[in-house]
Amino acid sequence: MALMDRLAQAARQKHARVVFPELDEPRVAEAAARLRAEGLCEPLGLGEVTEAQVAALVAARGMKEALARRMLDKPLIRAAAMVAAGEADAMVAGADSPTRRVIEAAGLAIGLAEDVATPSSFFLMLFPDGREMVFADCAVNVAPDAVALAAIARASAASAAALLGEARVALLSFSTGTSGAGDSVDTVRAAAEFTGFTGPVQADAALNAGIAAKKGLGAGDANVLIFPSLDAGNIAYKLAQELAGAQALGPFLQGFRKPVCDLSRGATSDDIVAATVVTVAMA
Repeated sequence: MALMDRLAQAARQKHARVVFPELDEPRVAEAAARLRAEGLCEPLGLGEVTEAQVAALVAARGMKEALARRMLDKPLIRAAAMVAAGEADAMVAGADSPTRRVIEAAGLAIGLAEDVATPSSFFLMLFPDGREMVFADCAVNVAPDAVALAAIARASAASAAALLGEARVALLSFSTGTSGAGDSVDTVRAAAEFTGFTGPVQADAALNAGIAAKKGLGAGDANVLIFPSLDAGNIAYKLAQELAGAQALGPFLQGFRKPVCDLSRGATSDDIVAATVVTVAMA
């Protein structure tokens, strides 16, 4: 069974309530109608402000009740508060909002999971040849240091294990092993040492067993690629879309207490349906 079919089957069994704060956006509305019709989730729009939402904001941030009520006038924050209050199981947003706003809302109302200091994101990349991969971080952390990069790698490994069944992680660089030097290589090397994952490794060695054998690092079968910067990750996933015909689902946010998906503003209704299925399946 194909990955998306397996995830759709899992989503149907969860009967999850998913809040879409941009439900009046045509692509989102179309996707929500399909999700409901196919039994993949129960799409929710923004409801009225409730006492439970107010209490969730007060508890999460210790803010005064009057300020919490004013904050709930903002659609993204109200949607995140619905999740925090248990009125929804997940939030899917970003079709008409920048990533930083989605992250701000999730951080404010939902908060980070225990022991998580660095929220991050990943894309689920589906290639025409059948390969399924996780790319991270392509949307959140601009220039992570070694500790943050290690956190991104660990979170992405957990996401890949949940979605793909196993995680084979490679921390990418322009250098493999000890063949090169520089600040970025040192950062990747330290992150690899912190986590025990393969790195620093060039992309060809991460993906090609023959090249990996020649360069003496890793098995060349990675299905999780960790990029050293947002520049590298964002460029890579968009090139994969445009040149290889890959479908990029996400970005999915990692590290929050409850599931949050930050859609690309270029997402189609098909992308939104697929991203919601992944979000629900991981919940």
